[in-house]
Amino acid sequence: MKEVKFSLVFRDMWQSAGKYQPRVDQLVKVAPAIIKMGCFDRVETNGGGFEQVNLLYGENPNKAVREFTKPFHEAGIQTHMLDRALNALRMSPVPKDVRKLFYKVKKAQGTDITRIFCGLNDARNIIPSIVYAKEAGMIAQASLCITHSPIHTVKYYVDLAKTLIDAGADEICLKDMAGIGRPVSLGKIVAGIKAYKKDIIIQYHSHAGPGFNMASILEVCNAGCDYIDTGMSPLSWGTGHADIIAVQEMLKDAGFKVKEINMAAYMDVRTQIQEMCDDFLGYYIPDLNHINNSLLVKPGLPGGMMGSLMTDLEDNLKSLNKWKVKNNQPELTTDDLLIKLFDEVAYVWPKVGYPCLVTPFSQYVKNLALMNVMQMEKGKERWSMIADTIWDMILGKAGQLPGPVAPELVKMAKDQGREFETQDPQSYFPDKLDEFREEMKKNGWELGEDDEELFELAMHPEQYRAYKSGKAKADFEADLAKRKAAKNAPAEGAAELPKSITVNVEGQNYKVEIAYGNDVPAAAPAAQGAPAAPAGEGADLLAPLEGKFYLVKDNSETPAKVGDAVKEGDVVGYIEAMKTFNAIKADRDGVITAILVSSGDSVEEDDVIMKIG
Repeated sequence: MKEVKFSLVFRDMWQSAGKYQPRVDQLVKVAPAIIKMGCFDRVETNGGGFEQVNLLYGENPNKAVREFTKPFHEAGIQTHMLDRALNALRMSPVPKDVRKLFYKVKKAQGTDITRIFCGLNDARNIIPSIVYAKEAGMIAQASLCITHSPIHTVKYYVDLAKTLIDAGADEICLKDMAGIGRPVSLGKIVAGIKAYKKDIIIQYHSHAGPGFNMASILEVCNAGCDYIDTGMSPLSWGTGHADIIAVQEMLKDAGFKVKEINMAAYMDVRTQIQEMCDDFLGYYIPDLNHINNSLLVKPGLPGGMMGSLMTDLEDNLKSLNKWKVKNNQPELTTDDLLIKLFDEVAYVWPKVGYPCLVTPFSQYVKNLALMNVMQMEKGKERWSMIADTIWDMILGKAGQLPGPVAPELVKMAKDQGREFETQDPQSYFPDKLDEFREEMKKNGWELGEDDEELFELAMHPEQYRAYKSGKAKADFEADLAKRKAAKNAPAEGAAELPKSITVNVEGQNYKVEIAYGNDVPAAAPAAQGAPAAPAGEGADLLAPLEGKFYLVKDNSETPAKVGDAVKEGDVVGYIEAMKTFNAIKADRDGVITAILVSSGDSVEEDDVIMKIG
């Protein structure tokens, strides 16, 4: 009787439901109850977006990881994290020295296993992470990103697994992030890997949304899979994962040896998760994410992205409908925009070479598709707004695409003077740790235990700076207050909604103005505590889309300032939308006479962000 073991993907449950992760006090409280359930040999505690979203609401992620992993270690349960290979924990590539520090820090903080994946399945991105993880004493679990296309065959995946095993991978994960892997094919992939190396540990990760994953779990277990990722109520199914109860009962009936579930503890954990939702996390979980939807089979978008997608879609729909009202056109519903997006993703995906739709490439393809839809709805051309990071994917700077790029995009690249790349992707991103050490020294910031604070700044520079200044917490508290007020106020009670709140961050009070509908809020306090530059003379430079404004996207750039001469086409800032930095370009020659928003401020489409005279 073969034993199948279970992992609770606690981090991914939240990632797949909405935007944020629980606070450290909530994590520490729920850990003993998860342990008491008695059915889990592994728990996913961190990785992926976990650290980044902690920073976004003003919490130190290093403290959260250390305190959450500790009780599982004491109980003999392995902890694991999600690792984006070349991108480590973020959306963009990471210098080699930061990647190496990443594994040392996470091992010291208590993470046992790193699940390494590359959305292009480019072994050049995965293999260095295998080496760095093992050098740090971690278990290196290399992933096959599963999707369904003419290129992604059973042989393709078995051959990739062989390459990764030969390179030193301790384990293999079938990362079926969209849940669109076909069950029989998945079983054949597992069988093929086990035929190559019988004792290799294989873990299967799948999302429930499209409807395949219970059949897929049974097929991979029959083929020899060792661990199955599961979720639990109230965050199972929908864009999440199969519930541990159903999976355990199905495998028990099929004759597998599985651990029993302490149902009293299950209900305790379930109650605590609901309390976390009621506290604040539920305000960032769209209702549609609780529902399975076989429409996801066509676009193949991953469950981990659907959590944030629906929130992003709400914001984009408001922006688009605002434009439509202004131009005397009928408004769209959420379903209208969602179907248009799904259809456009299916159109765009083959054109950009079939990257697996997983972070960051799922966001790139989705963002490109959504930009196309938004522009075409306004009567503009498809492909008229492509962020530099998306171009990096198309051009091969992030790794080799599985398939060819469409001729029209090749021509567009040539017309814009862009070149296709074939070098090792890491070669484009030189070491940076010394620069970040110098910044911490200059600011009087501690490097942290095991250099963990240095790592956090190097991994998430803009978010870490906003966290340290208190701006991140102030912005989050203001947004949460707005969401709570809007949800709880009576229909006719708009006038009763709060117009401002005061947020205390490390002894410093911030008054944050809150706006509703089409009102324009006062600018949030700048990170340095300085007001925005006064308005000058000249033409308005408008925000091309909704998001957060930044003057630079990384340390290599010099921020634009009042008095700078610019030429048409010069990049003068960025808007971070849907996890992508979109360049803002000067639309004329001239001089910047005013910068009207501060780095990190939220802007809406067509807001005036600068004046150029």
